[in-house]
Amino acid sequence: MANILLSDAEKTFIVHGVQEDFRTDGRTRRDYRPLEIETDVVPHTSGSARLRLANSDILVGVKTEIDTPSADHADEGKIEFFVDCSANATPEFEGKGGGDLALEIANALQKAYASPHAFNLRSLCILREQQCWKLYVDILILECGGNLFDAVSLAVKAALFNTKIPKVNAVQVDGGNVELELSDDIHDCYRLSIERVPLLVTLCKIGDHAVVDPSAEEEECASAKLVVGVSYAEATDEGFVTMLRTSGAGSFLHSTIKETIKLGMMAGECLNVELLKALKQEEQLARKSASKEVFGFLK
Repeated sequence: MANILLSDAEKTFIVHGVQEDFRTDGRTRRDYRPLEIETDVVPHTSGSARLRLANSDILVGVKTEIDTPSADHADEGKIEFFVDCSANATPEFEGKGGGDLALEIANALQKAYASPHAFNLRSLCILREQQCWKLYVDILILECGGNLFDAVSLAVKAALFNTKIPKVNAVQVDGGNVELELSDDIHDCYRLSIERVPLLVTLCKIGDHAVVDPSAEEEECASAKLVVGVSYAEATDEGFVTMLRTSGAGSFLHSTIKETIKLGMMAGECLNVELLKALKQEEQLARKSASKEVFGFLK
């Protein structure tokens, strides 16, 4: 993550603002900055999305291939995350500078998605113990402006919403060999259910309080950071914590850690609802556009 040089006076100003529940950009401790989302932006992928959260810019592409299920998960498909930090995102990423951060984000996503309350990998199974779909989620960080964990998880969920899986018309078993027949029609496909796909919510402890969606400047003032994986199903109003990750030299007091996680859960549930609403609205607008004119980042 890019290091922001702040004077002692600037840090004091940020800390005092958080204490008074009035951050430097006018937000409260519980508010996110505006998001820009666009899907279906990368050709030759099964699904894609681009998301901008303040100055953080994320591009995600999803590709599919047929694989063999793991022995201990015979009725499930697979999903893998690969993160690349562009050297243009920040000088800190030049050379191998972004490698550690990329690995941290990929591991956090993998752990969050491994929860039984998260993404339903059984929907990717084609034939138990023999064939399944494997999703490769490629994530490119184009610009770094703070709160990358949250921004990446939002972009990934948007790309999975846009992902189309080809339908298998026939499965023939001949002498123990499996032969799959995929539809030649590009429109003959199915969509993934992303309702329970988790989002990552970052909470930074600044002074005695925790804030969501920290800016790069606020991250420099944080004594500790907590990332919470939140899976939420609006239909049943059920929320689950799928992952917890802490970092930083400081720590959260036992008396405040529960409240911090609760804040993360509330933020994650709201984000899930608003993201799905925005994605469905964008899809409806795309269907109504007869000319299919492209708007947004890649116009």
